[in-house]
Amino acid sequence: MGQADWVITGDIVTMDADRTIIGDGAVAVTGGEITAVGKAADIRRQHPGAPERGSADSLVVPGFVNAHQHLTADRLVASAIPDHLSSGEAIFEWIVPVHSHVTGDDDELAATLGLVDAVTNGITTTVDAGTVAHPDRVATAMTAVGVRGAIGRWGSDADGLPQSAPADEVIGAQRDLVECYPPGGLVEASVTLVGHDLMTDELATAAADLARSTGRRLTFHLSPTPDDVARYQERTGRRPLVHLEQLGVLGPHALVAHAVHIDEAEVDVLVRTRSAVASCPWAYLRLGQGITERFAHLELWQRGGRLALGCDTENAGDAVDGLRAAALFAGLAKDVTGPATFGAHQAFELLTIAGAEAVGMDDRIGSLEVGKAADIVIIDRSGPGWQPPSPDPVLQLVWAGGGRSVTDVLVDGELVVADGRCTTVDADALATEARRAAPRLARRAGIQPRSLWPRR
Repeated sequence: MGQADWVITGDIVTMDADRTIIGDGAVAVTGGEITAVGKAADIRRQHPGAPERGSADSLVVPGFVNAHQHLTADRLVASAIPDHLSSGEAIFEWIVPVHSHVTGDDDELAATLGLVDAVTNGITTTVDAGTVAHPDRVATAMTAVGVRGAIGRWGSDADGLPQSAPADEVIGAQRDLVECYPPGGLVEASVTLVGHDLMTDELATAAADLARSTGRRLTFHLSPTPDDVARYQERTGRRPLVHLEQLGVLGPHALVAHAVHIDEAEVDVLVRTRSAVASCPWAYLRLGQGITERFAHLELWQRGGRLALGCDTENAGDAVDGLRAAALFAGLAKDVTGPATFGAHQAFELLTIAGAEAVGMDDRIGSLEVGKAADIVIIDRSGPGWQPPSPDPVLQLVWAGGGRSVTDVLVDGELVVADGRCTTVDADALATEARRAAPRLARRAGIQPRSLWPRR
């Protein structure tokens, strides 16, 4: 056995099939791959002199999966859209103007800053929810930060949206993108539509055909509010997911963002077609979208459906912190059904191995097992908030932890966060650039971010 590039030490939460936790353990990393998992003494004996990260106080977990994140534009107007606006007002009075005036430089800056935020919180894989105009610049950002992810070009054939086009043109652009970014590397591409009722049946079916023929995921937004339900019923006489199943759009390739306002028949559709849902619980509370009215995502999980967690945008969820999203999802679930059904451990599965399966990457990521990519997060438990350490580290991590406890992150075996700082890009320089770019973008878009309370 060759010398390991890294030995990562601490209590190892493997997320293997048995959910094994190895106390005083270690993970050996060689050539971007996990080559051994076991007791630290044994791993050190096998790899004497290998550089180490972690300590006896560390908790070592798989990298987190963020299944739905808008990486462009929104970051430059972060936490600026007023709380009192409806979802429609926020989208068409703020987000659409911003995306209409964003430049390629803006998109790359926003994506880079957002990904640095994400990875320093332990998120190693991000599924971009759709870049309106500059997907290649998002790919550049992912490469620069050194994280894993999927980019997408936001496709729509509806009138009035930036970059909308006839269905055949949208599909041509989608095909070009997925051909440029094939699976297997750190950055791949998804077939990505805006969704809602902003896609014709022709576009939806053609996108699904493209996803199937190229072996990619198809991702789109649907039913975060009741509006999509009303529009589909008026246009087709059916609820959205029922209609999309009839068209043949759904299947294991599909990752549906939100699907908050779905009924029992639509849950049946998701389970039957093995379509996945990206749940972004903070967005639904931040925007007041009614997730607690039914919480169909829990029902989907109870029936064996495929589910992952997302953080959404910096004006709908705001913080790019997977552990924060996991804790909220678990809390909502416990409040709806009581303590016996769903808790911290199930939420952590959604953030790791179950989330990886839902986005079609569980063969590569989501657990710390030999042969998988070395996407590894080290969490420091030496501070007062962790004392005394719980005998159940996952319980403590989800309920009491958060991204701020992350000290080190490896992606594909490369150390991209060390001692809480991104090693690949200059975060301070990015922040300075963002503070300059944000007001310029706001002026071009004709919006005026301001404080609700007077500033002196």
